[in-house]
Amino acid sequence: MTTRRTALTYVMHAALVSGAGGLAVEAHANTSAAAPGFVRTLLRGTPRLVGQHRFTYWGFEVYDASLWASAAFAPEDWAKQTLMLELRYLRDFKGTDIAQRSMDEMQGQRALTTNQKQNWAGVLQTLIPNVRNGERITGVYAPDKGMQLWHQDRALGEVTDTELAQRFFGIWLAPETSQRQLRQQLLAGAQL
Repeated sequence: MTTRRTALTYVMHAALVSGAGGLAVEAHANTSAAAPGFVRTLLRGTPRLVGQHRFTYWGFEVYDASLWASAAFAPEDWAKQTLMLELRYLRDFKGTDIAQRSMDEMQGQRALTTNQKQNWAGVLQTLIPNVRNGERITGVYAPDKGMQLWHQDRALGEVTDTELAQRFFGIWLAPETSQRQLRQQLLAGAQL
């Protein structure tokens, strides 16, 4: 791999799940959008858009993130509520790179055991596909069930390990996230 490609790959990995310092977050224009049909089905009801933002890193547009939850969503108890997070990618990424960056972020929240590192990395690498510009990965989190991942409108699979599911969504929503400003902006539409 060339030095230039290595550097660009590192930058994109770091920006992918907001793991690098200096991530710039810009509000995405449409915050009053109605929930897509499959979101209403997955969240069983009429979810509302809690926050929506475009993430850029060093001038590179990475993805638009949207957080959907019920009308009664309470951000301080996010891990006890069903919610949906959608990432609409603005660049191409390899699924293995997304999975690795996700593992790095979960490790940064709180140390993972050796067993967790091995098992969770395998689960994420199996589930997360390569994405192209304009495609989306959607995660639905249910505290008592785990999570489901979707690519476009196609189910990728379900994770029943509730700790893995919580730590994965914690990349964006946990108080321990490496990007507290990102968390704050995703939760901007909720009563804090």
